[in-house]
Amino acid sequence: MKYMKFILLAVVATVAVSTALWADGNKKKKNSASTEVNTDSTEIHWLTLDQVQEAMKKQPKKVYMDVYTDWCSWCKVMEKKTFTNTNVIRYMNQKFYAVRLNAEQKDSIRFLGKLYGFVPEYRANQLAVDILHGQMSYPTSVIFEENFLQPQPIPGYLDVPNMEMILKYLGENTYKTVPFPDYQQGFKATWN
Repeated sequence: MKYMKFILLAVVATVAVSTALWADGNKKKKNSASTEVNTDSTEIHWLTLDQVQEAMKKQPKKVYMDVYTDWCSWCKVMEKKTFTNTNVIRYMNQKFYAVRLNAEQKDSIRFLGKLYGFVPEYRANQLAVDILHGQMSYPTSVIFEENFLQPQPIPGYLDVPNMEMILKYLGENTYKTVPFPDYQQGFKATWN
């Protein structure tokens, strides 16, 4: 009888360990998932800061960063209305690496070899303070060039037509030849 209990306990332990290892292996696969993006996806392929830095080494692209806070109601509206639009999703996944940054993150963030911590006087992480040039407004969309230089913060809620205008202006490199007011004046939104 003791022998049977021992065998049963051994089988249960083996199954439990195998299941835990299998689940951990699948979790690691998801976390280290390829940064290749399916442009037919039904959602924006959000990357972590670590993932976008790695992806940039392999295939440089512009970076769209959504700087938000947990309490920001317009951030939530933008998440529900703008970031779920199929045209926004498709274009964002095709032309940009997308990253979300909680500006009030208290954990330290390593970005481009520098460690950024929480700054109490701003009630924000130093990375958010630097990227937003100290103008703490939420939500803020920030566009980076392929080399992470020249972050361009665009404060405020962006509905789909305004998001289309900004993404296309920057994504098609029109900003290199046409001033934004000229582009804005002739722009016709096509995304619903």
